[in-house]
Amino acid sequence: MLEMKNQKKHLDARSITTMALLIAMMVTLSRLLGIETQFLKISFTFIPEIIMGMLFGSLWTGIGSVIADFIGMALFSKAAFFIGFTINAFLEGAIYGYFFYKKEITWKNSIQSVLTTTILINLILTPLWLAMMYHVPLNSWLIWAPRLIKTVIWIPIQTIITYFLGGVLPYKQWIARFNRAH
Repeated sequence: MLEMKNQKKHLDARSITTMALLIAMMVTLSRLLGIETQFLKISFTFIPEIIMGMLFGSLWTGIGSVIADFIGMALFSKAAFFIGFTINAFLEGAIYGYFFYKKEITWKNSIQSVLTTTILINLILTPLWLAMMYHVPLNSWLIWAPRLIKTVIWIPIQTIITYFLGGVLPYKQWIARFNRAH
């Protein structure tokens, strides 16, 4: 909760423009470049979410992720709208904001953020939403087989990419520039 108090309460023009660009990247990576089936989705949306989390914190990253979800559904819908996935979008953004807001990307917070999103969103909430949405039993292998395979493969890939971002992104300069502008 203390972390949320230290975040910006309002956004200036530069922040809104930056957030809009990151939202556009999230929509593109999720809806156009992502791989999606009825029960599984693979995308690199977490990359702009991490950047947004670094710059704006939990609340604004969660809001930005929800906006990206709404825009993606409005423009490139692949299934019926379901509010559970919008809740997932907010939580995922909030998690990245929590782990990366004004912080260095380390192995520790890379692993923790990936495990948190994987367990909470990919292994708890998403199967619940899919079972509700498609009237499939929660213990169905239609839900769990692809999800468990993805989890085993995706955790190390996402962790390595997240940590790699910390080495290539000039996040310290970005944060300094954003702080200087306010």
